[in-house]
Amino acid sequence: MATIEECRAALDQLSGNLARADEGVRGAAALDRSLSCHITDLDQTFTGRLDGGRIRVDALSPGPPREKAEIRLAMTGDDLVAMVAGTLNFAKAWTGGRVRLEAGFRDLLRLRTLL
Repeated sequence: MATIEECRAALDQLSGNLARADEGVRGAAALDRSLSCHITDLDQTFTGRLDGGRIRVDALSPGPPREKAEIRLAMTGDDLVAMVAGTLNFAKAWTGGRVRLEAGFRDLLRLRTLL
């Protein structure tokens, strides 16, 4: 089982990957939205913002998200680490129910290019 430190490192790596991505991916991620990522097996939630094509983590709190972020993710720590490492395909994990992504319709349309 992935640790909370490994999950934080994976989010930092994902942020760096988005910042270094080609223009199309950076454009899709160039939203300014509140973000939460609930690590279900550890029952911890990272909260922050997707801003300028980067993920900024502001806090970590126990349990599910306390407030409804504009973009909400939920998955196990192992799945987060595997997706960022490239060994788990996000689209397959999402359609298979291993990853939950909730956002407004327009945000989902923009984020789909990241999948």
